Amino acid sequence: MVCDHLAPLEQALIESGAQETARGAVWSKNCREWVYFNVVLEIPSLQRRFSFPSCVEVHENKDQKSGLERGFVCNACNDAVMGLVHGGTICR
Repeated sequence: MVCDHLAPLEQALIESGAQETARGAVWSKNCREWVYFNVVLEIPSLQRRFSFPSCVEVHENKDQKSGLERGFVCNACNDAVMGLVHGGTICR
């Protein structure tokens, strides 16, 4: 499980049937638990729905070589919940 700041989002995605595609310390030692789902995360809608604390920020990687991703990163705990940039079911 990711940190308490992101756990409600992770749980909602699991309950919605979103498929987890990867989990772990993916980038560096600064990453503790990053979990990836096969959905497009509707960022503004999810921000309103979950009222994340200020330590949670939007993260987007647009580099096709390293992998397109968009989601939320907790800067306090180094955890993240990531989704696709396009091509999947939209999660609000």
